[in-house]
Amino acid sequence: MDLLVALGKNQIFLTVLMAWLLAQTIKVIIGVIREKRFNFRWFVGTGGMPSSHAATVSALAASVGFTFGFSSPFFAMAFFFAFIIMFDAQGVRRQSGQQAEALNKIIEDIYLQRGIKQERLMELLGHTPVQVFIGAAIGVIVAIISYR
Repeated sequence: MDLLVALGKNQIFLTVLMAWLLAQTIKVIIGVIREKRFNFRWFVGTGGMPSSHAATVSALAASVGFTFGFSSPFFAMAFFFAFIIMFDAQGVRRQSGQQAEALNKIIEDIYLQRGIKQERLMELLGHTPVQVFIGAAIGVIVAIISYR
């Protein structure tokens, strides 16, 4: 119980949580508008617009900067952590998703005719640079509003 009280008083934690919730909620709203149905996986899954990874780590970096100063070593660590996560989200993870998509097509072509059951790979793993940028903007905006 003390942990929950401590987290409830931690402005950095609450700001990051709000940024993540906002990004995931926007992702669900976009999915509902686009597909005219609700899918809970949109709220907890990876990929899509906006990047909740980028929103989370950019809110973290901005919050650390507002709390400890933008010249602090804590901000430097949070900034480079955010940079690595966002680079990975739109780079390595996006490429993995594209490879999964290609492999799923190959599996369909090869095995569909033979009746072999093969589980599909998850394709929506990463983000486009625009999705990462929008996610990062959401995180920074949430942090600015939180620290006003």
